Amino acid sequence: MSARHAQTIAFALLALSTLLVVLPALFMVFFLVRNGLPALSAEFLLGEPKDGMRAGGIFPAIVGSFCLVVGAITVSVPIGVLTAIYLSEYSSDSAFTRLVRLAILNLAGVPSVVYGLFGMGLFVYFLGFGQSIMAGALTLSIMNLPVIITATREALQSVPPSFREVSLALGATRWQTVRYAVLPNAIPGILTGVILEVSRAAGETAPILFTVAAFYLPGLPQSVFDPVMALPYHLYSISTQVPNISAGMRYGTALTLVGLVLSVNVVAIFLRAHLRRKRRW
Repeated sequence: MSARHAQTIAFALLALSTLLVVLPALFMVFFLVRNGLPALSAEFLLGEPKDGMRAGGIFPAIVGSFCLVVGAITVSVPIGVLTAIYLSEYSSDSAFTRLVRLAILNLAGVPSVVYGLFGMGLFVYFLGFGQSIMAGALTLSIMNLPVIITATREALQSVPPSFREVSLALGATRWQTVRYAVLPNAIPGILTGVILEVSRAAGETAPILFTVAAFYLPGLPQSVFDPVMALPYHLYSISTQVPNISAGMRYGTALTLVGLVLSVNVVAIFLRAHLRRKRRW
């Protein structure tokens, strides 16, 4: 077999693998749009649930999911980025740092239900937050810290070492080098971790089930110590525990959840692409 034929076969196999990944996702989106779009309306998106969640809207669940995602990002992104900066730019290659990196990789593979139980024990009972936005957001932030740290470390390490060498040679301090020479060029990679965090935080059910999610709570939260409804748990509830509910309500809720996640991801992806075009290397 010639090299050209082997290359053609390899490209064909890669294209087939791509189709096997993309086509099911496109089919799922098409299925949700076809079944859920007729249920979407202003009343459905902006109204409160009624008649035991068999009618009305899902606005409290949308607000609850938004609060949880914003809270998780607010806590995890600064801590994760600072941790990654320390591990990448300041720490030496010692046994302790290798142990920390191994722990971060292991934490990324822990099931979300374990994080939910941990958050319930620490935030709900030990710290006394109860089932609240605070407890749920902190649990989600801890769950997403490994993703943020790993993505940020890889982004920082992708910056050429010459950037650091030139900055230090000009008399800049280590922090000035990180602040002005490394971080601006690593932001697109950091945004990748944030995108992954938003997607996971918005779609998780197990952690919020133990820490914040309410089965039926039509009112909006008044503080961070109030429980809320959330779209993932609301979708699970109406699909398994609410009898005689229309299929349109279920598919409409699922389509809303997927649409919100995709919208945030699209905005972040365009921002990342814009920042990448501004890089000079």
